[in-house]
Amino acid sequence: MKQLAIFGIILALLVGYSSVFVVNEGERGIVIQFGKVKRTDDGATKVYPPGLQFKVPFIDSVRTLDARIQTLDGNSDRFVTSEKKDLIIDSYVKWRIADFSQFYLSTGGSVLQAESLLTRKINNGLRSEIGARTIRDIVSGERGQVMEDALRRMARSSEIGIEVTDVRIKQINLPDEVSSSIYQRMRAERLAVAKEHRSQGQEQAEIIRANVDRRVNVLLADADKRGREMRGDGDATAAKIYADAYTKNPEFYKFWRSLMAYRTSFDNGGDVMVLEPDSEFFRYMKEPAKP
Repeated sequence: MKQLAIFGIILALLVGYSSVFVVNEGERGIVIQFGKVKRTDDGATKVYPPGLQFKVPFIDSVRTLDARIQTLDGNSDRFVTSEKKDLIIDSYVKWRIADFSQFYLSTGGSVLQAESLLTRKINNGLRSEIGARTIRDIVSGERGQVMEDALRRMARSSEIGIEVTDVRIKQINLPDEVSSSIYQRMRAERLAVAKEHRSQGQEQAEIIRANVDRRVNVLLADADKRGREMRGDGDATAAKIYADAYTKNPEFYKFWRSLMAYRTSFDNGGDVMVLEPDSEFFRYMKEPAKP
């Protein structure tokens, strides 16, 4: 009897433990009963909110699904515009589960499977929108419209049971081969502009140097002219002074000139002069000057 009571207690505990489950915050629970999603009386999927919940033990199995907004940030993909030009576009998607029953039946509750299906749908939607626009429209004016139209297409993916809340284009690039050719063309254009600027600079430098050389030559010519004029004026003044002194006392002037000649001639003792003794040169050495 005692063993039967213990067995009953253990059985009751097992039944009680199997009858309850906990749904964490940010999640929702669905119950699978005989391989089917348990529904309410009106046919809607029975979704269990966060908290302590109850189920039929040993018959119902519980699957908890993340009810929060998820971010799908995949790899960049190649798209073709209406001009038949390729673009490499990097985008991301915000989504959440809208129909928990459909999501479970479509993906088995796997987020990776859902994102794989959603990636194909998003790429198809973006491909349709980008294929109807030019590169200029996508990059500049209609970039926001592209995202809005793609969001409108993907807003409700009923076959997957999810709802797309936002689609954003993060980055738009050209393919490597196109980027390389554009870079080479831009480089050639910049080199041509730099060469033109250098030639203009050299031309301006030559003009400046020519102007400076001309001004220097003019200044030197003016300085030489003024120097010659000043030297001429000085020589004229000196000659006038000499002339005035000569007219005032011609004899003294002759005497002074003779002394200067003597000093210059006899400055070097090795010089030899060939003159007649009665030469006028020795006049003031023979007799003193007359007053």
